[in-house]
Amino acid sequence: MHRQPMIRLAWEKFLANGQLSPGQFLSQTIATSWARSRRAGVNTRQREAPYASEAEVFRLRTQNADLLTAARPAVERSDLFLAEAKSMMVLADTSGFIIETAGDPHVIEDGRRNHLEIGGRWEEDVIGTNAIGTALASIKPVQILGVEHFCEDVQRWVCAASPVRHPIDGQLLGVVDISGPASAFNPQSLALAVALGQEIEASLGRAAKLEHEVLLRHFVSKRSLWLSEDILVVDRRGVVVDATQKARHRMDAQASNTLSQELRQMIGVSLSQSWESNCRRRFPNASLEIVKNNDTDVGCLIVLHQTRSRTTAMARTQSYTEISVGFEQILGESAPIREACERARKLAPNTLPILIEGETGVGKELFARAIKGASPSAKGPFVPMNCGGMARDLIASELFGYAKGAFTGADENGYVGKIEKADGGVLCLDEIGEMPLDLQSYLLRVLEDGVVYRIGDHKARQVNIRILSMTNRDLLAEVEAGRFRRDLYYRIAAARLRIPPLRERHNDLLLLAEHFAAATAARLGRPTPTFNVDALILLRSYHWPGNVRELRNVIDAMVTLNESGRLGVDDLPPEIVAASRVRPQPSASLAGVLPDAGNLKSAERSTILAQLHECRGNVTETARRLGIARSTLYVRLAEYGISYSRTPRRIVRRLGGQAFERPDDGHLRAQHSD
Repeated sequence: MHRQPMIRLAWEKFLANGQLSPGQFLSQTIATSWARSRRAGVNTRQREAPYASEAEVFRLRTQNADLLTAARPAVERSDLFLAEAKSMMVLADTSGFIIETAGDPHVIEDGRRNHLEIGGRWEEDVIGTNAIGTALASIKPVQILGVEHFCEDVQRWVCAASPVRHPIDGQLLGVVDISGPASAFNPQSLALAVALGQEIEASLGRAAKLEHEVLLRHFVSKRSLWLSEDILVVDRRGVVVDATQKARHRMDAQASNTLSQELRQMIGVSLSQSWESNCRRRFPNASLEIVKNNDTDVGCLIVLHQTRSRTTAMARTQSYTEISVGFEQILGESAPIREACERARKLAPNTLPILIEGETGVGKELFARAIKGASPSAKGPFVPMNCGGMARDLIASELFGYAKGAFTGADENGYVGKIEKADGGVLCLDEIGEMPLDLQSYLLRVLEDGVVYRIGDHKARQVNIRILSMTNRDLLAEVEAGRFRRDLYYRIAAARLRIPPLRERHNDLLLLAEHFAAATAARLGRPTPTFNVDALILLRSYHWPGNVRELRNVIDAMVTLNESGRLGVDDLPPEIVAASRVRPQPSASLAGVLPDAGNLKSAERSTILAQLHECRGNVTETARRLGIARSTLYVRLAEYGISYSRTPRRIVRRLGGQAFERPDDGHLRAQHSD
């Protein structure tokens, strides 16, 4: 403050002739701000900042509700520790409007003289150099002491302000300021303003993370409905939280991380209509689903539907993108999945129609593609079609195609149906049990004669296709109930292949979880995370009604949201924790004292044995996967009655009736039991 007289002389000289000499007494920041204030035509005799009406104050506070919520703890503390410190905290938005004050009530009252209060606007171009306006203009922390202010009556204040940015995208949200009379100057004010700004930003980050979790869980729950669609998961700031790989490629370079500016205008208020209109403008051919949390919009799912070219018939017959799958890509070492793979391998070389049965999410299409890849039709097209969730007329058009002018709204070039597109290859009919009864007879005729007629056309078209049908229903029960034709059933089910649900494949769950975690981490450019033992136990004890698809989605969301590289119980969806009878605490040891400890120990023993089996007896790798020290694993093996003996050259383990020998290379090798 000892420089104040010299700065005062510099200020008077600047007002007189417009000349500035930044140096020992006048910083470049102040000199630049004075110049901006002069160019803006600010009158140095102006005593008050502009003041908003009561209605405008309400609108501004509503518009900045997120910022106010994040700042509330800091505001409440400021009311306490600044109460008698002759200072106050001020929170302003990006326009310099003050939306909150807290601290010494005498200072707050004194601020009304200059409208340094809620509703006052403190941008540089209206009230000259001041900490709030200058921090906004320079977008950096600043401290303005007494006569450094541009307006003379405001020079009775000392102020320090720091910008507040959103931690997700760095967008400027406002300014936090510490102000007080010049006589009460505190050199720590700037540090306090910066600390409060960082606290507010951290609070905003936590809130955004929770909202992103809501969005991702909603995305996971809906993903199975749009398996063939490209989807963007966008928060209410326009930031892309997640996206399918093809959707990322479809976004232009400018929108690779954030969407257009109009999507990012909507902050802190319920804006379903505005959000939807802006999204429609940005993605005119997409479907939009607003996601809410406690009646507040947190973002949306944008489904970028595949568009069809209607210009030429050639575009209609464009080949499908092939996804090559071999049986070796079907993960699992459990007996049920190996038996299913072996049966599928034997059926693949034949041309028999196969009915692939299994619950939702077990991987029926994966088996269908593997069968096609090992069949005589390996080089032909693989054409999938979902018979469920489609209107009757749409199913008929998609399956059989239609002729030019077949009905009102028909494409002028006609349409090649999926049966024709599958000629020389495989037609994969998913949810075959959902096909309407009257269409089943037409499909039966095609399968028996090898001839298809387009809707509205009398021309017979010869086709050579193999049918692979998939269902999660008991089709024989549907036949008995009269909802599925018996003759069609025996036509498509010349051979049947049952895919086991995940709950019958417990030994495969950890293998699949690690595979999905590694794949997601690679997509996100992160190291592969590890699983906490407690989390593995809960994953193994869950029923998995959505099977492998549900597991994949759960692991995908866990890895996406996790920041530590270690997946624990806190990362699991609440429904998995709630559904499990075993609920270990995240901080518990492997043999921690927990409710239902007998179940925990049984599950833990099964987990250890399964991991040893998956790691082919490699104790070091097993310990790494379980997230425990190797010495701890030895203790657990002994504790659960898995005997072992040591020699200088080898370690022998007996697991479930089979002995393993580990030479010095650290691996257990199977030996014959006595």
